[in-house]
Amino acid sequence: MITLDIYSDPICPWCYIGKAKLDAALESRPDHPFAISWQPYMLNPDMPAGGMDRREYLQAKFGPPQQVVQAYLPVQQAAEGAGLAMDLSRITRTPSTLDAHRLIHWAGLEGRQAAMVSALFRAYFNEGRDIGDRATLSDLAQGAGLDRTMIDTLLAGDNDIADIRARDAAIREQGLRGVPGFVLDGQYVITGAQEPDFWLRVLDDLAGRP
Repeated sequence: MITLDIYSDPICPWCYIGKAKLDAALESRPDHPFAISWQPYMLNPDMPAGGMDRREYLQAKFGPPQQVVQAYLPVQQAAEGAGLAMDLSRITRTPSTLDAHRLIHWAGLEGRQAAMVSALFRAYFNEGRDIGDRATLSDLAQGAGLDRTMIDTLLAGDNDIADIRARDAAIREQGLRGVPGFVLDGQYVITGAQEPDFWLRVLDDLAGRP
């Protein structure tokens, strides 16, 4: 097996799109050698625990509403091209993703990481749910096959907060400035939402296919 560490944030639309494109390639190569692990990268590491109003966040980041629309038009087009039913109009808050990253970490320990990541992306981008809300996170964890009572207990404490922040800081110090970021075999860095054809070429090269 070859490790593929994916640095991502569940509120990053390009991460969702990048996952869909990678998944499309992997479906075509079910014998692929990748051992995938999702790693934390917070787009807004200083976001307050309660998050903030989505409209205020976007205007602070992009400016007036027309500039927000222009900024997100390529996102919407790319999402449609990747077969994703994003509904950005349903998102009312931009959350802190610290707890979501903790949840992804715990899901990995239970062998449920892929399901957890998918659930978080769908909840946020398709359903407009607040994935900074702990009750929502517990609902999603239960749906992904995790024990809700355990997750409730973990979320109520400070378990793995320092670890998530340290891993987020470490990858930034190594030079990653945006996500999605893919680290292949611990040494080759690939950034951006690559097309399925790109991943197919990588997989075929690894398999020695012409």
